[in-house]
Amino acid sequence: MAAEAPQNDNTPSAVLSEDQHTPADPSDSSKANHNRMRTNTAEIDSTINHPGSVKINVKGAFIVDQKSVSPDRGNSHGGSHDTRDIRLPNHTAVVSHIAVDIGGSLAKLVYFSREPHSREPGGRLNFMNFETDRIDDCVEFMKQLKVKQQELNGSKPGALCVMATGGGAFKYYDKIRDALGVDVLAEDEMECLIIGLDFFITEIPREVFTYSETDPMHFTDPRADIYPYLLVNIGSGVSMIKVSGPRKYVRVGGTSLGGGTLWGLLSLLTGSRTFDEMLGMAERGDNAKVDMLVGDIYGTDYGKIGLKSSTIASSFGKVFRMKREAEREAEDSGGLANGDNESQPDSPDADKSDIPFPPKEPPFSSADISRSLLYAISNNIGQIAYLQSEKHSLSTIYFGGSFIRGHRQTMNTLSYAIKFWSNGAKSAYFLRHEGYLGAVGAFLKRQPRNWGRRNSLEDELVGLGTEARAEIRAAAEGNAEGGEY
Repeated sequence: MAAEAPQNDNTPSAVLSEDQHTPADPSDSSKANHNRMRTNTAEIDSTINHPGSVKINVKGAFIVDQKSVSPDRGNSHGGSHDTRDIRLPNHTAVVSHIAVDIGGSLAKLVYFSREPHSREPGGRLNFMNFETDRIDDCVEFMKQLKVKQQELNGSKPGALCVMATGGGAFKYYDKIRDALGVDVLAEDEMECLIIGLDFFITEIPREVFTYSETDPMHFTDPRADIYPYLLVNIGSGVSMIKVSGPRKYVRVGGTSLGGGTLWGLLSLLTGSRTFDEMLGMAERGDNAKVDMLVGDIYGTDYGKIGLKSSTIASSFGKVFRMKREAEREAEDSGGLANGDNESQPDSPDADKSDIPFPPKEPPFSSADISRSLLYAISNNIGQIAYLQSEKHSLSTIYFGGSFIRGHRQTMNTLSYAIKFWSNGAKSAYFLRHEGYLGAVGAFLKRQPRNWGRRNSLEDELVGLGTEARAEIRAAAEGNAEGGEY
């Protein structure tokens, strides 16, 4: 699903550091770019001592092809590296912090890296996730990142900063701080989600898309006019957040039936050990063997109210009936269900006792159960999301969270639910980095306000003289230091 996106010349640069401002004369641009290929010692020291002044340049940002190789790739410490890194070809400044979003099921890690032996400028944002039960593996990986950052940037041991969010940011605060020996800043979870989503919507080409069986990934262009919208964040549980502007949001609802529900029930019903294994089984399953469909009741579509014969009337609705039928068959065959099929020594059939009774194949498999439960939870979330969007007059609905994982059946179910209940008036929007909204938001909390916005401060500086640009930048930095950000 991840394909390399072309660089977008219209993507704006972020607010730049004071020694990195846009050349007043276009003829100086090539010289400036050449000079920015390397990071000087003064810039490294400034970044380490004042990490809030680090500014990300998103001009030309694009998502890297799946086949591309990223530094620090590998899962020797139990982590899973997301192959959709974001390349930032024009960012050359040092980044001295990493971000982690620790939820109930997964810990998501975001960090910036620069290929040490590459001639290409810039670097990339890397994405990794760990099961929260293996948080020690995540902490160990962060320790390795700290060492590599020191080697690459020549920074001091305590220079790295960890931006943390999610419930685990507080639960594992001491563990991370003590293991790494660095500052850990715990950030508000909801705020980080919104900051991360706004970044992906407005800055990254080929990030946001709609899904359907006929058009699996229809990308939407980054845009500046994005409010208001509804964010449905599906992790272990589900939160639904109305966003009316930058940092203007309110949680309007949610449900406890989320990814943790699917994970927990399937681990009991199927013996699966990982979420990815469960999704893989759902791909192979047939929910019609477990669910009661409209066609099972009416024999055909119920066209008068718009229900197809394949529509689920009752999740797991066939299981009870099949169980009763199996019990009746067992009774009719002489109590086989109780083990009475064993012949007694004086029975006329004693000579046949060594012939095993062929076991009856179960009417459904673990894969069928997985698919049915996935549909049940996804349909429930989709309907609640639609009702919340109607209640709050929101036409745009974004779905995020690690529950989705780019899984086509999940996206198709959520998309169908929104289209069905809205009569096609609304669409469900998905992201290629849906599980990293909070982690990216925490990462960006180290950035000044409007650093990556269209019509941002840097756009206003184009065409001004050097002195005028410096005055405006100084005023902006003063506002940021005064608590505006």
